[in-house]
Amino acid sequence: MARILLTEDDESVRAFVKRALELDGHEITEAEDGGIALEILTAQRGDFELLLSDIMMPVMDGIALALAVARDYPNLSILLMTGFADQRERAFGLDSLVNDVVSKPFTLAEIRTAVARALVGRSPAEKIA
Repeated sequence: MARILLTEDDESVRAFVKRALELDGHEITEAEDGGIALEILTAQRGDFELLLSDIMMPVMDGIALALAVARDYPNLSILLMTGFADQRERAFGLDSLVNDVVSKPFTLAEIRTAVARALVGRSPAEKIA
């Protein structure tokens, strides 16, 4: 299955999503904010199939993380999550960079389906090429 970098500052949400995705056999690496996620990506040379990130986080939010990832790892698929309508609007400005934005709260089935769709589809950079 896929290697996924899960970036979420809320520990309970992170644990829920991790368990949900492990049910599908994915290998999950966790980060509690965008800065840590970027460090992990650099150390792993971007060796992930998907970045699944919350938008609202301390240090580096999901939008800034998505911009950095799209620049440095253009073949990495990006899926964002948010519980805030205004943040969802900000993310829609990144249509060319992200596969989708999942609204919180979501069910186990909803997040698994969104991840499956993001993994089946190509990254936005590949779609443009």
